Amino acid sequence: MLSFILVPLYTDPAVLSVEEYGRVSFIFAYFVLFNVVLAYGMETAFFRFFNKEESQENVTSTSAISLIVSSIALLGIAFLCRHQISSLINIELQYLNLVFIILLLDALVIIPFAWLRATAKPMRYAVIKILNVAVNLGLNVFLLLYLKDLADGNSVFNAIYKPDFEINYIFISNVIASGLTLLLLLPFYTQITFKFNTVLWKKMMRYAMPVLVAGIAYSVNETFDRILLEKLLPADIADEQVGMYSACYKLALFMTLFATAFRLGIEPYFFSHSKTDNPQKNYARILEYFVAFGAVIFLAVVVFADVLKPFIIRSEAYYEAMWIVPFILLANFCLGIYHNLSVWYKITDRTKFGAYISIFGAITTLVLNYVLIPKIGFKGSAIATLSAYLIMMLLSFYYGKKYYPIPYNLKKIVLYFGLSTMFSMLYFYVFRGNYVIGIGALIVFLTLVFQLEKKELKQLLKRN
Repeated sequence: MLSFILVPLYTDPAVLSVEEYGRVSFIFAYFVLFNVVLAYGMETAFFRFFNKEESQENVTSTSAISLIVSSIALLGIAFLCRHQISSLINIELQYLNLVFIILLLDALVIIPFAWLRATAKPMRYAVIKILNVAVNLGLNVFLLLYLKDLADGNSVFNAIYKPDFEINYIFISNVIASGLTLLLLLPFYTQITFKFNTVLWKKMMRYAMPVLVAGIAYSVNETFDRILLEKLLPADIADEQVGMYSACYKLALFMTLFATAFRLGIEPYFFSHSKTDNPQKNYARILEYFVAFGAVIFLAVVVFADVLKPFIIRSEAYYEAMWIVPFILLANFCLGIYHNLSVWYKITDRTKFGAYISIFGAITTLVLNYVLIPKIGFKGSAIATLSAYLIMMLLSFYYGKKYYPIPYNLKKIVLYFGLSTMFSMLYFYVFRGNYVIGIGALIVFLTLVFQLEKKELKQLLKRN
């Protein structure tokens, strides 16, 4: 959500140039990879063993200690080798030091946030998350828009203002917001016993390692397009192309936000209900609801993309990359379906399949990016992203059917997915700008979904 809200600020030409926004996006691409490595699947392992072991306190304490020690050790080594890392990944040292601080602070709240989810404390979870966004957003706005004017004639503000320091201010805002989040979650660390169960930790690590591999592969699928664009395109246009691609990519966050919110809520449910009678029936219905709502969001965003873009992307200099929007939206739709399908390997402790599938997706991403970027630039990255997530979705369905059969209503799922894709692609690439056709297609699709889901919707409304 934060990255979405900040797009209008970052794409304002008075704040950042297209090249500077490309630089910021390039650095944040590495954030995803580093966060995955520091978490090493322990969050997923926590959920699995929290609902599996007799002593939930042991699970909480062991996983928290594991992440504290590993995070401090890994980032301590990284800090000592910061000059070599800076040269290797092409991130300036002044930014890299701030990145390390943010990574450490974020790693230390992984288990506290997971514990809030596992113990059904959504209000506290939401308040802290929203406060993090508010502080980060407020500091970004203050430091990037108002500090310079306030510094004129004011010694206090003049002391903290530096010219041409915009990218640093972005990461400083992240440091302060992450620090405040950790401070608010410190009571969690006063409640746990700090007992480390070595036997339990080994079992959790065996479960978590394939999740780590899958996470690294996921980070390749999710962010390496920006890294490869920076490396494979000519140096004089690379940051500009990354900036345009990243800005238009954000329009897909309507789908990402829906899929992420859905996953955050439903993942603990998958584990807690795995031992109930016939959980597969509920899992099937959950996916059907996800696809129905996701298909509506997909089509609606595509139809109104040109209406939304001036409010989100503040400069026309970025609009050249609007071509990617349907591809990235559909890619994130496929990813959301994949996360829902993946319940089978998490429930059956076959997390290695998640690693295999993600690795195959990562290979697809890397190969297609290397082949397509030199030929068609950021369009190649969008095609590679969709191809990877589509393949991962299909592989998860295939193996899930074999190892943990779930009675999905394939007729409805394929209908919603296929029809929304067809309407979206036809509108955007053939009838773009003709809102009679676009809105007409959206109304037809909404009517179809309502008619097919009318019974279930009435039942949900009665329950509420």
